[in-house]
Amino acid sequence: MVVVFALVALAVVSVLVTSNWYLWRRLFRDTTRGPGTARRVGGAVIAGGWVLAVGALVAERAGAPFRLQQILAWPGFLWLALSMYLLLALLAGEVVRPLLRRFLERRAGAPASAGPAGQERIPADTAPSERPEPTGTAGPARTDGPTDTVGPTDTDGPTAGDRPAASDEPAATDGPAATDGPVGAPPPAEAPAGSLALPSRRLFVSRVVAGAAAAAAVGTVGHGTYGVLNGPSVKRVTVPLAKLPRAAHGYRIAVVSDIHLGPVLGRGFAQKVVDTINSTQPDLIAVVGDLVDGSVKDLGPAAAPLAGLKARDGAYFVTGNHEYFSGAEQWVAEVRRLGLLPLENARTELRHFDLAGVNDVAGEDEGQGPDYAKALGDRDRARACVLLAHQPVQIHDAVDHGVDLQLSGHTHGGQLWPGNLVAGAANPTLAGLERYGDTQLYVSRGAGAWGPPTRVGAESDITVIELASRQA
Repeated sequence: MVVVFALVALAVVSVLVTSNWYLWRRLFRDTTRGPGTARRVGGAVIAGGWVLAVGALVAERAGAPFRLQQILAWPGFLWLALSMYLLLALLAGEVVRPLLRRFLERRAGAPASAGPAGQERIPADTAPSERPEPTGTAGPARTDGPTDTVGPTDTDGPTAGDRPAASDEPAATDGPAATDGPVGAPPPAEAPAGSLALPSRRLFVSRVVAGAAAAAAVGTVGHGTYGVLNGPSVKRVTVPLAKLPRAAHGYRIAVVSDIHLGPVLGRGFAQKVVDTINSTQPDLIAVVGDLVDGSVKDLGPAAAPLAGLKARDGAYFVTGNHEYFSGAEQWVAEVRRLGLLPLENARTELRHFDLAGVNDVAGEDEGQGPDYAKALGDRDRARACVLLAHQPVQIHDAVDHGVDLQLSGHTHGGQLWPGNLVAGAANPTLAGLERYGDTQLYVSRGAGAWGPPTRVGAESDITVIELASRQA
């Protein structure tokens, strides 16, 4: 087991090192002419970003001073999202890179195309050592010394042998030959901009692709972060239940999960969630886990707005896996103090249906796991039953116990695309409503975010479930 863990850790580290070397190469090495400040700064930015990200994760799990968690969380968690989308954008740029270079080569003139006086056009980024030797031109022949020809030669001025050695700079090839004018004449004009002499096509393409990738990554993360901080939207879903009496037709349950109050999302965000829920005027409120990422001592003030939740039949709470990272017993007591009703493997009989709740599976390590028999074993199965359970994987036990509807969260809908592929593989339902036998499962994408306060392709939501009676 230890060997397997070591191999997995080594693979993860190798992938991270390779990915970040690739980021540095494409963003800084390939966009500069040589070693210098830009490359050193780029390396420091990438390394520093990961130091902050790891520090933020460790500080949160280790219960470091809350102020330190807040200082590390914003830059550290945002770097996680930004580095991922930089990598994806640069990988997409590998497809564009050869196409752009080919386009520029054609625009500047193919390597074999003719220049003035029948000269071959040479790409601007060709090394001086690879350029062909000059051939005869229409002007007077250049000689390095006396020749065997009869008659005067072009020796009235300094000969080629007397002139300074040619520089290492590429010679302009789109203008007249160097011997077409008299000695001492002004140098020929520089090559047209279309030949892309400076910078070379390779450097130009690298800068374009890197700039576009950086802009796309920053824009994506910025938009996704704004969406989270702006608060969740309201989603409405109608769920018909065969056993629901006619009198309960249209009953509204506001479902909110994964608020994740912590070093990034605080009291102001909690107030937005509360205001949004209350604006829907629900009959019942279900908070289905992952309310917090931190202790009651640090986050008690942030959670205080939950006392303002209003619903005719009250607000109910079940634990999520993050509560067990944060002191579940203390948080159960705190939400009860705030006016929410915790359902710890328990059930309450409302007027028209049963409402049950089970602990999250993460509580098993503390002897507080889900107990379906305790919550559901002795109920009247002629009545409709709604179960609150944080993780969608708990649906199979709900089916076995004759539950009509399970309300869950946990997945965040993937939160950051393409994270939805991973979350979808690990959960029976990623988001939305699905049926499992006679039991329906609704999974909320959640109101907040864990880690980066960013969502891409998985907008945060609060869902209003409207129950429909088939007898109506």
